[in-house]
Amino acid sequence: MADRSDYEAMLARVRRKRRGRDPRPFLYLIAAAGLILLVVVLVIVIRTAGGGRPEEEETQEAVAAANTETTMDAEAVRQSEEAERQRQEEESRAAEEQARQDVVDAYTNLGLIQIGGGYLNVRRTPASDGDIIGKMQPNSVCEILDQEGDWYHISSGGVDGYISTQFVLTGEEARAAALEQVQLRAIVTVSDDDSLNIRLTPSIEESNIIGQALAGERYVVEDQIDGWVKIASGYISADYVDVRLALNEARKMDLKSMAISKYGNLLISKVTDYLNVRETPADEGNNNIIGKLPSKAAADILGQEGDWYKIKSGSITGYVSTNPEYVATGQEAMDLAMNTATLMAIVNTDKLNVRNEPSTDAGVWTQISKEERYPVISQLDGWVQIELDAGDMEDSDAAYISTRDNNVEVRYALDEAIKFSPLEEIANQQAARRAQIVNFALKYVGNPYVWGGTSLTKGADCSGFVQSVMKNFGISLPRVSRDQANSGRAVTSSQMRPGDLIFYANSSGTVNHVAMYIGNGQIVHAASRRSGIRISTWNYRTPYRIRNVID
Repeated sequence: MADRSDYEAMLARVRRKRRGRDPRPFLYLIAAAGLILLVVVLVIVIRTAGGGRPEEEETQEAVAAANTETTMDAEAVRQSEEAERQRQEEESRAAEEQARQDVVDAYTNLGLIQIGGGYLNVRRTPASDGDIIGKMQPNSVCEILDQEGDWYHISSGGVDGYISTQFVLTGEEARAAALEQVQLRAIVTVSDDDSLNIRLTPSIEESNIIGQALAGERYVVEDQIDGWVKIASGYISADYVDVRLALNEARKMDLKSMAISKYGNLLISKVTDYLNVRETPADEGNNNIIGKLPSKAAADILGQEGDWYKIKSGSITGYVSTNPEYVATGQEAMDLAMNTATLMAIVNTDKLNVRNEPSTDAGVWTQISKEERYPVISQLDGWVQIELDAGDMEDSDAAYISTRDNNVEVRYALDEAIKFSPLEEIANQQAARRAQIVNFALKYVGNPYVWGGTSLTKGADCSGFVQSVMKNFGISLPRVSRDQANSGRAVTSSQMRPGDLIFYANSSGTVNHVAMYIGNGQIVHAASRRSGIRISTWNYRTPYRIRNVID
């Protein structure tokens, strides 16, 4: 039985083999995979239970990896921020350059003023004697509308007029130069008949007004502070200006505010003749007088000591009374100054030639001194006609001075103090008489000039004035200056004494004006209808003759 069973088992295997592959190898493979999986599970369990590498070491490695990643991220952020900053700066520069370019491109036919100093006149008509309606400073610009001969018809700063082509740069060269002049400027936006106060400090106080800015004027912005714009001369309210990149343009003719802005704390003399300027803050009679402040003359207040203001006016520093009947300050002074400032020629060289025509071909008939301010009658390009004196002839010579060499500044200005020391009536009888004559003549300073007049109070011309003064001391003189010039005896300038008469001649050499020497290099004379009887320097124009008519 056993043999048959074995035989039947063998047959069964043969039959299975014949029907397909033996399944046992697959079973072995499945068993091996299960074993491997079991080993892996055991390893994981062991490590989880505390086997393998220490946890501290793994933590350190993880922290190090995290730090490395953080450092890399921070560097990447920094590089990104730097790249963004540079991009923004480049965009800002490009935007600013474009904005500057846009300012220049706003002018279709740009003209740029090229002068060494001062300003260029803008005239109503294309002629050298046309009315002046504006001024253009160096490097200011205009829109050129047309050309008529040697004149450009321009528009600039609200001024429509004509300027000489001689001083104007045009074309691409002008545009390139103008690009360098674009700056942040405050453009005054008040109405044409109004003005904007320029103040010493950024606050609204009556006492800190130092000038006025007119409609359309442009000022370089130095700073912007809480509703105020700081400019070179002070502060202006931000409410009345347009602050933007711009070029400078023309200014209208009313430049009186420029005269006033030169004074930090303005004082104006209210007397009708002269206000004494004293060396010390005390009234010591004639002993401490060092100067005179003419009527409507200006000064800077430096301080106050009791009832005295310490002032500076011209070359004089001293003291004047604070009495409001004598002086004006604050807004009252500003108003007086605006009504008083006149166009003057201010000489800045020792002597300046005067001609009777605006041409270097005309002869020099006298010279003027830098010690005086001369009223301007008219302005020509390169020349100014000034008032010297009216003399005692019905027709006086025209007086022209050149402005081409920058030896004279033409601007609105106010009178200022003059040096003056009263004569002492010393024991010497002759000197005492001269002092009496001079001091008597000075009593009438400020009274009017009247051609042909001889009244010391109602009006006199130059010869009528000295004739009437001398008559009071029993000295008889002819009526007109050319005859008076032959009276007495001749003296030199080094010999002259107070009371001597100084004569001046016109362009033909004829004496036409006389003055009285009062000492200290000064004269008193009836000068002109504008000036009346006034004090001047003895060589305000070239003296012709000096005569002693007293001794």
